[in-house]
This record gives sequence, C-alpha cells and structure tokens, in this order.
Amino acid sequence: MTPRRWEDMVADRIFNLTLGPLQFNWSAQKFVDFYAAIADEAPVDRVVIGELVCSKRAPFYADRIPAVIERLERGGKQVILGSLALVTLERERRAARELFEQTEHEVEINDLTLMNWVRDETPFSVGPLVNVYNEATLAFLAEKGARLVCLPPELPIASVDALAKAGKGCRVGVEVWAYGRIPLAVSGRCYHARAHGLSKDSCHFVCENDPDGLATKTLDGVDFLAINGIQTLSYQFANLIGRMDRLAEAGVTHLRLSPHTGDFVAVTKVFADVAASRISAREGFALLSGANPEAAFTDGFLFGNCGAAALAPF
Repeated sequence: MTPRRWEDMVADRIFNLTLGPLQFNWSAQKFVDFYAAIADEAPVDRVVIGELVCSKRAPFYADRIPAVIERLERGGKQVILGSLALVTLERERRAARELFEQTEHEVEINDLTLMNWVRDETPFSVGPLVNVYNEATLAFLAEKGARLVCLPPELPIASVDALAKAGKGCRVGVEVWAYGRIPLAVSGRCYHARAHGLSKDSCHFVCENDPDGLATKTLDGVDFLAINGIQTLSYQFANLIGRMDRLAEAGVTHLRLSPHTGDFVAVTKVFADVAASRISAREGFALLSGANPEAAFTDGFLFGNCGAAALAPF
C-alpha cells in the first residue's frame, strides 16, 4: 500500500494505530496465525514486520513473510519492513542494505547505521529504539526523508509536547509507545542464554520458552524487568488507554501497540474504540485488564515520577 501523506495522518479525527514488530521468539506457525488474525480482524492502520531483536531467529519464519505481507495488505493494512535493533555482523549489514534495495515497502529504522543505505525510492520511518530526544534530531531525520518517528518510550510528556510540535513543523508524524512491555536496552550478550547456563552461540533458542519475555525479580523478590534474548524490557506493560485526550492535545498522530500473547486483536479493538469515543477510557481499561489479567500496567515514563510507577485503576 502507498504510505500515507503527513496531511492525511493529521487530518484524521482519531489516532492512527501501528502494530509494532514482534519482539519475542514465537514459532513460525504462531507467527503466521498471529498475523492472519491481525490481517482479518484488527483495526490497525500500519503493521511493522521483521526481526527486531536477534537475527538468529529470522530463518525460522523468513520464508513465511511474503505470504504474511500479502495477507496483511489484502486486509487493508500498510506494511512496513522493520530492521534489526543492533547490526553487528556482515550478514546483518547485508540484510539491512537489502531492505532499501526493495522499493515496495516503507522501512522502519531501529539502528542508525541503516542511514547509510537510505534511498529516495524507499520511504523510511524511525523506530522507538533510536534516541530522538530533541527537536534538532527530529528535524535532521525529517530532512533525510523520515515520514514518521516513534518516540523513545522513556520520554516524559513535556518532551512529547515539544517533539510533536516540531513534527508538525517538519511535516513528520509522531508516534508514542501505547501498549506492551517497554524496550529498555539491547546488548551484545544474550541474557536468556546466560540464565540457562548457555553461551550466545549455543543458546538452544531458549527464549522461545518465554513468549512474552522472562520476568526477573530484585534480590528482595520484587518484580523488576523482563529479558528477551539480548533485550531488556520493563516488567510492567505500558498502557496509555486513559491518556488519549492528552496525547491528542500534544499533537501525537500515531499510537504503537506491541504484540503479546493472548487475545491481541481484542487489545487493538479496545484502543480503536476508545480513540473513536465508542467506549470510555474506564471501560477500555477494564477490558484490557480482562484480556491480560497477569499484566501490571504503567504510564510512569510519560506521566509519573519513574518508569515503573504502577498505573492506578480507573
């Protein structure tokens, strides 16, 4: 599908919803089934697809991607090809370059080394793992051709205000991380492998045992973070269902929902319904709590004193 113009994005009454890339190691069949449900049932506008965390996972489902893309596009979704978060090996650099050699789909950059291969023929957006912390950085990316910037999820609302205003001036859409465990860091080491007494090169793909990440605790037994291969995530799930009015006031154009297990189509429908005022934020919060009763929710980075601050029930 043709990427949407900035004018179209800001003219909509409700937010555009983006389904971010899958962060976790799911089986190929689960991968296909998940995106089939998204294609047929989820009210999202954009879907970012591609390996974000570990290039060793990609071969397990790479041959399924063309069919998944075709189905998503038949379902009316704009498909964006997502990049790896940490490009270090030659085969990873080659894969990154190949993203820009195709011209059918927008590319989401999650590692600035990909700027080496940006081409006028291939539109690009910027993912939340790139540190866009100020207006000058956003303006630089806009000048290079970025259509949309998903802001780092650790920014406070005052920074979102400033960057959304700058995005309007640069004619770039601005997105915030609205649902799901929050990406905090990536490393050259594999935490999942080490937790099982394995090396990164002989990891046995143990991360597949934790389809939403492996929760960790502090020495005092308090839930703290989650690990996902080489990635560190928050233990809590971001949940901005009750903050849409404030985000709209700031000028945010897109909300990002990050895939998790369970009925994720229901999650997307809740956000779409609240954004369109079909249900209240209170009703939406109750539905999200029911869809994932084990999740601890937070909006602490944007609106609290710390990122792990618990989101009070409505």
